[in-house]
Amino acid sequence: MAMKVAVLGSGEVGTTLANGFLKSGYTVMRGSRAPEKLAAWRTSAGTKALTGSFKEAAAFGDVVVLAVKGSAAEGVLALVGPETLAGKTLIDPTNPIADAPPEAGVLKYFTTLNESLMERLQRQAPKANFVKAFSCVGNAFMIDPDFGKQKPTMFICGNDKRAKGTVTEILTQFGWETADMGGVEAARAIEPLCMLWCLPGLLRGEWAHAFRLLAK
Repeated sequence: MAMKVAVLGSGEVGTTLANGFLKSGYTVMRGSRAPEKLAAWRTSAGTKALTGSFKEAAAFGDVVVLAVKGSAAEGVLALVGPETLAGKTLIDPTNPIADAPPEAGVLKYFTTLNESLMERLQRQAPKANFVKAFSCVGNAFMIDPDFGKQKPTMFICGNDKRAKGTVTEILTQFGWETADMGGVEAARAIEPLCMLWCLPGLLRGEWAHAFRLLAK
């Protein structure tokens, strides 16, 4: 049976990732507080595109993508219910961006360097297999990023080896090299990469870039 994917969120990141999964042959259900907002997307996206509530989508997916604002992530998990996510691979692209404006181009976070948002979410849904991914690049480059001959690096982390293997396979399909940084605690280092990625854009309007890990 082909893998089914749930994408929670009706924003641009959700649209980009949902369309990427559809392009790769997955069946995708997008979840929203107001599923009717996704009617136009469902009509245009084809027969493998479905919509529903957050809980309906999460129950549908073998893989669940939490494509919502970081400030909304805990609330969405509460609506879904941790039991719905038990045993599932949950891709977490969220960043804990605060509502306060950036300072000198640096985003402000509502977490500290000693606790990541993904750690909070993992505690909230302890039986879900969280994998941090897609958090260190803009949505325009999440699918089939083209930076010439070298593929960019997507940094991931999480506690479940099998879930990270699943996400690595997805990232390879989407045109990325993957660097596994370890357990959920590594999200404390990965989430701030969003700050670094956004700096050239906020300071100079430069948004066409990604990270690459070089090693001998």
